[in-house]
Amino acid sequence: MKKRLSAILSLILVSALIFALSGCSSSSSSSASNSKEIVFWNPFTGPDGKNMQNMIDAYNKTNPDYKVKNISLKEADMYAKIPTVVNSGKNIPDLTIVHAERIKQFVAQGMLTPYDDYLSDFPEIKAENYIKAGWDIGDLDGKRYSIPLDVHSYVMYYNKKLVEKYAPHALDDNIVTFDEIRAAGEQSMKDGIRPITLSWMKPIFLSIYNQMGGDITSDGEKPTLYTDTAVKAMEFIKSLVDDKLTNKDGEDATQLFKAGKVIFEPEGIWMQNTMNEVKNLDWGLTNFPQISTDKVVNWSSSHQFVLFNSKARDKKKTEGVVKFIDWVRQNSIYWAEAGQNPAALATLENDKYQSLPQSFLIKDPNEQKTLKIFDYKYNGYVADEIDKIGFDSIFGKIKIEDALKKSQKTIEDKIAQDSHK
Repeated sequence: MKKRLSAILSLILVSALIFALSGCSSSSSSSASNSKEIVFWNPFTGPDGKNMQNMIDAYNKTNPDYKVKNISLKEADMYAKIPTVVNSGKNIPDLTIVHAERIKQFVAQGMLTPYDDYLSDFPEIKAENYIKAGWDIGDLDGKRYSIPLDVHSYVMYYNKKLVEKYAPHALDDNIVTFDEIRAAGEQSMKDGIRPITLSWMKPIFLSIYNQMGGDITSDGEKPTLYTDTAVKAMEFIKSLVDDKLTNKDGEDATQLFKAGKVIFEPEGIWMQNTMNEVKNLDWGLTNFPQISTDKVVNWSSSHQFVLFNSKARDKKKTEGVVKFIDWVRQNSIYWAEAGQNPAALATLENDKYQSLPQSFLIKDPNEQKTLKIFDYKYNGYVADEIDKIGFDSIFGKIKIEDALKKSQKTIEDKIAQDSHK
């Protein structure tokens, strides 16, 4: 009886072992299957994220050898994760979208793999087929480190009904000056309608700073955030607040605009999905407001495809990555529908794109020249500081000159730390 029981137990154990091995085999097969997948990190958690997912779904339906897995992360979280995973050599994405301003620093830190060895099989990925402002970003030290998805700009929405009532001629040349905004406010404020909102200080400040002749670096290395011109630019913005022409501290600029309480709202072209949520809001899109028509500046950036160094991404998978990027070049209308301006000039041939509000920035060569990308190697440090002090400065919580001086020192210290790593 004991022998029979022992035999039965042995049979059970053997069966369990076979089952376990079978499970391991199945697991290995699943893992191998996952190796045919391109893990794609991007910062599209806003209204445009749905459009990116639609584009990826369309690509995957073409049955490529390597399908794309979309992983959207909050911008700050993504940039915090990148150095950690690259340094560890584990869980590195196969493809990543980063902002143009970050690329020089990533290259300086030796974190990126250039595309040059793979582009010979994709001859249409070349300068002639992309917007110059987006393409030039990726050319560093004679190598191609990035390929642009778009050139996105911070421009200005306007309420057509309110413009007709309070600023009927301001848009005759498609350039609205701050003087025209102030003039409109003299009448609109009597009716409880504010002429302009302030929503994101970084592009607002940088656009005005550049219009005044300033820039965030003098030589590509040293930051120039604390200058007489920078102080003047911030004081200029504060004067709009002091004269009660803008939203108050704590008020949501976009909600005011959507409610029909504001004539002009400087905002990103990528916010169109949000504006379209209001059925009775008849809005238009124009250039960012200008101090004068002599020098027109539209703060811009560019989402760029990059390859962070990874031993797990072999040649075949990298070719699969570039194949996806080439498909995007030809099918960027999906991205344009999110309110973006694709960097691929092929999109200009699409009739639907021609009718989109933001296309004016690309269709007109003179408008393309207004697109200012601050591609300073340490732009990320500058951006962090402007976002930190911007609203406190214009709402009078801190002194402008003290804030800019402190920010300049903070940026210089971070750069010094980088040079000693």
